[in-house]
Amino acid sequence: MTDDLALARHAGALAVVAGALVVLTDLGRLLGGRGPVALTTDPFTVAVNAGYAVSFALLAVALVAVYLRQARAAGTFGAVAFAVALVGVVEHAGTMWFDGFAAPWIAAVAPAAFAAQRTPVLLTGAVASYALFGLGWLLFGVSVLRARVLPRAIGVAFLVSGVLGLGAGAAP
Repeated sequence: MTDDLALARHAGALAVVAGALVVLTDLGRLLGGRGPVALTTDPFTVAVNAGYAVSFALLAVALVAVYLRQARAAGTFGAVAFAVALVGVVEHAGTMWFDGFAAPWIAAVAPAAFAAQRTPVLLTGAVASYALFGLGWLLFGVSVLRARVLPRAIGVAFLVSGVLGLGAGAAP
């Protein structure tokens, strides 16, 4: 049944493109501006951050496509793992959208905001976003390995991505 779904048929290609875009934009963030204001005013870094937001949106679509390929075999654990991973991607996409689009505006109209002390609410949201993203990919990797629909290497790649994802999006 899922083989009839165009999204499921293109899961591999979507995942490769999304993953490559995340890696490229992450590398771009390493090469870009340093410090909170530079991260939001340097034109190269602003463009990379906008690309990062797009990459996480595509990553969400790729995750749905991969899940559709294994949904029946993944069972309840797979559904829960998918939900945690999807929420983590959405949370992270929101963070990246803010970095790519809202933060440059704030830097232009209220640059002092970046010198302000971080509130517990902001820090809790950031930590929860990173933790949920990494945990979701770890759980989804386990579900891929348990379902045995996709090659084992894909499950391992999700596990590795979960470990790496715990630091994804953090300022370089």
